[in-house]
Amino acid sequence: SIKGPPGAGEPLPEGLLWLLLTSEVPTAEQVASLTEELRGRASLPEHVTALIRSLPTDMHPMTMFSLAILAMQTESKFAKAYEAGVKKTDYWETALEDVLDVTANLPEMAALIYRCKYHGGDFTKETRFDWSANFCRMLGYDDEGFDELMRLYLTIHSDHEGGNASAHTARLVGSTLADPYLAGSAALNALAGPLHGLANQEVLRWIMDLKAKFESEGRPVNETTIREFAWETLRAGRVIPGYGHAVLRKTDPRYTCQREFALKHLPDDELFHVVDTIYQVMPGVLLEHGKVANPYPNVDSHSGVLLWHYGFREFQYYTVLFGVSRVAGALTQIFWDRALGLPLERPKSLTPELIAKL
Repeated sequence: SIKGPPGAGEPLPEGLLWLLLTSEVPTAEQVASLTEELRGRASLPEHVTALIRSLPTDMHPMTMFSLAILAMQTESKFAKAYEAGVKKTDYWETALEDVLDVTANLPEMAALIYRCKYHGGDFTKETRFDWSANFCRMLGYDDEGFDELMRLYLTIHSDHEGGNASAHTARLVGSTLADPYLAGSAALNALAGPLHGLANQEVLRWIMDLKAKFESEGRPVNETTIREFAWETLRAGRVIPGYGHAVLRKTDPRYTCQREFALKHLPDDELFHVVDTIYQVMPGVLLEHGKVANPYPNVDSHSGVLLWHYGFREFQYYTVLFGVSRVAGALTQIFWDRALGLPLERPKSLTPELIAKL
């Protein structure tokens, strides 16, 4: 926690990064040392800055982000070492260097994209604070509450086992011995897909539409009206966004973290009231409906509402926030793959005849 004792504030992503790279829970001193390490590596090359500033503002920010990481591949220590004939058993050393360099520069890269796309390119670099707070300042936010939200957000979105699309994409590309810059860009391209990284903004739109519908009809937001609306939605053959998960069979712990944050920092927020009422009602409705394997909320049910509360209204950019976190988490798996000497991934193929039998 930036405030000191565990539980006194939100966790620092640097602490989770240490855990993912070492398998050990860090001390406060170790977290501080990693913050300082990332601060020292935060040096976005001029050609990357120039590229970002040259991109059309109607380009999707995730496309900008992917291009920026690709452009920074000129700095890859792994690629240079491989070209020089480094031993296979030493791959992990320069892979780790690249992982730390990419991670250190993600906040500036993403923040410059935000400022160019939405605020005319006015940008001030910041490295005096922790990784998350520096990102917030470069985005243009100077609010301790938003700092705390970003510390939580960037921590809980970073790693979610290797089976999700973006982390798996990073590992698949990395298995070819592509360097972490190439693998990180590929991960972002997977995250940009509507079935992956866009879910939180779709949930927020659904919640806001629900609120507007209720207001236009003069219906209050309570458990009775939400239950009625849920059944109307299901009987019309539509889904309830933000509920269910391909792997989990209980409430997503990342949802719980965000709910606790909201109860602490924005208990009277109108959109949170809607989210909280949905949470009280929806699992029971979905269980009664009987066609959902997991009737509980996932991480996407909450994050958009928290961002909206702090005035972060650029929906299209929400996936970039996710991407800053996910690239940092996924690339730690690239480090471990090189350290363990894991082989090239070769997906199996199926013939048309075999597919017909499935």
